[in-house]
Amino acid sequence: MSVRSTHSNLDVLFEDNHLIVVNKRPGDIVQGDKTGDVPLSEVVKTYLKTKYDKPGNVYLGVVHRLDRPTSGIVVFAKTSKALPRLNRLFSEGKTKKVYWAVVTRTPPKDRDILEHWLVRNPKQNKSYAHGNEVSNGKKAILEYKVVKKLDNHVLLEIDLKTGRHHQIRAQLAAIGCTIKGDLKYGAPRSNKNGSIHLHARTLTLEHPVKKQSISFVAPPPEDAVWKACP
Repeated sequence: MSVRSTHSNLDVLFEDNHLIVVNKRPGDIVQGDKTGDVPLSEVVKTYLKTKYDKPGNVYLGVVHRLDRPTSGIVVFAKTSKALPRLNRLFSEGKTKKVYWAVVTRTPPKDRDILEHWLVRNPKQNKSYAHGNEVSNGKKAILEYKVVKKLDNHVLLEIDLKTGRHHQIRAQLAAIGCTIKGDLKYGAPRSNKNGSIHLHARTLTLEHPVKKQSISFVAPPPEDAVWKACP
């Protein structure tokens, strides 16, 4: 097991024989897409190949994703044994994910559970939140609490109960609390670097091989707004 280390553009939070956990920067894509930009998965492969002086291809399994403008914890499998087990943990909701979101206005309650039905529009790459059950809708649940009121924004901590497309972004926008920089969901202005202030802060799961519970914490990006957070 190795502790957190930063190598070039990679912030490694945890690594052992079976998995590697990194702190994704906003703007990085987890897996290759039509943009042709180098994905985080390839950066991690290069890191492993160099670190262990490996000949040939490096095995790396993509377990889950974060939206491109979002930062925070991403887990990759280093073995074919770990990948299906990690996939199952995520697909069955057996992980505990906590996010930080900096929003543009104070929510109606200091703490609340939000339930919506999300309908995804693939052409727009956007999800729409409905208060009542709708056809093609997937139930989305999160719990939020106000952590700190900043000068012009509010920091929320979000316990994600389901994992839907753009879930946090769509559900917070539905209650009038758009995430800072998130133009797609109604923020008044973008962030200069194209990021949004949504960060996968902590993740707890069962180790795919050792079976004990493990937790990870990712520091948010270095900017003035995040620095004002606790």
